[in-house]
Amino acid sequence: MSTPDREIRTTLPVARQQAIYVGGLAGQQPKVPVHPARLEQAAAARLTPEAYAYIAGGAGREDTMRNNLTAFDRWRIQPRMLRNVAQRDTGVELFGRRLPSPFLLCPIGVLELAHEQADLAVARAAAAEDIPMIFSSQASRSMEDCAAQMGAAPRWFQLYWSKSDALVRSFVSRAEANGCEAIVVTLDTTLLGWRTRDLDAAHLPFLHGRGIAQYTSDPVFMAALDEPLDADSQAARPPLNLNTLRSVLQAARRFPEGTLHSLSNGRALAAVRRFIATYSRPSLTWDDLSFLREITDLPIVLKGILCAEDARLAVSHGVDGIIVSNHGGRQVDGAVATLEQLPGIVDAVDQRLPVIMDSGIRGGADMFKALALGATAVGLGRPYCYGLALAGEDGVREVIANFKADFDLTMALSGCTRVADISRECLVEQ
Repeated sequence: MSTPDREIRTTLPVARQQAIYVGGLAGQQPKVPVHPARLEQAAAARLTPEAYAYIAGGAGREDTMRNNLTAFDRWRIQPRMLRNVAQRDTGVELFGRRLPSPFLLCPIGVLELAHEQADLAVARAAAAEDIPMIFSSQASRSMEDCAAQMGAAPRWFQLYWSKSDALVRSFVSRAEANGCEAIVVTLDTTLLGWRTRDLDAAHLPFLHGRGIAQYTSDPVFMAALDEPLDADSQAARPPLNLNTLRSVLQAARRFPEGTLHSLSNGRALAAVRRFIATYSRPSLTWDDLSFLREITDLPIVLKGILCAEDARLAVSHGVDGIIVSNHGGRQVDGAVATLEQLPGIVDAVDQRLPVIMDSGIRGGADMFKALALGATAVGLGRPYCYGLALAGEDGVREVIANFKADFDLTMALSGCTRVADISRECLVEQ
């Protein structure tokens, strides 16, 4: 006899479909399109050109973005019949936490470009759906504000390792205090990639005071505003005109000390300049990981691993997990696709730590293929951001619900009743 939990899981995808179809009888359509291409198109129509460029764009000619998507075409699912898939379990375990479905919400910065509620809306949606949210270092709302919306729901923290060890220590300490269950160190953004859409628009949101809420809410960062900047940072001054003044005013409005106060003392502009001077450390090496291990007992996950040798180095340096990622194609144009690299990295790790994969996940079949090639779970990025742009918290929840249902149905229709059944034997290589 099946347990109540299993009965609930069995009905989830059917219930999701029925809710949409029954709503159609009353002339209602989903708040967000279900098809991934139409989802992006609808969001593009809602977003400003600058916002869409930042969210949807990649590096260079965006070959890496295309590679991430087309890599899934190399593999075909081979469904098996008469396997009794009436009862299914889509759950996985990560760092002692049982998750209802094998995906997480990737960290995406500057979510205020998509919706005024930004990270708060995503936090509420993730908590309601019991899907882990990885708080971004480049968030529009502080981790404290987001954690307050989530109760006991799972959350991780993404760390951009700054030039200030004191700030790194402060970020990690705050993440621990706010219930984060892992620290995700993003390795591939020690320098900003050559993002052609943003460059054509001459738009970097951080210069407008967007996406720096984790910093302006941090006591270590705020104390550093009174310290002198280095010569390179001092030299980065835009020409003074009406557009410049408008940008300074916008930054002041987002500053926690208030518009008039921050304008009068120049601290909002100082925060932007301090952020630019501090946020990344290109000199980071494997040896620096020992510092992070000294300051936290949380699992350390390295995000940005793309080759087997780096995966072996991660294991030898005692990290607890890796994320196979190329930052959604936003950093290196013409780079390898994450799915292409996944099997070799999984083999190199040899089950010694969990392997998560992001960049290119657009539906349940993509999730299934990644798990069949050895991923423990996957990371979902742009699609939930498009849902946020279209319908705020409800839009994010719909995207999450669609992914849950799509994966569950794909698993069942392929002849699998649990995630452990999904293996390379489920795929045929083209």
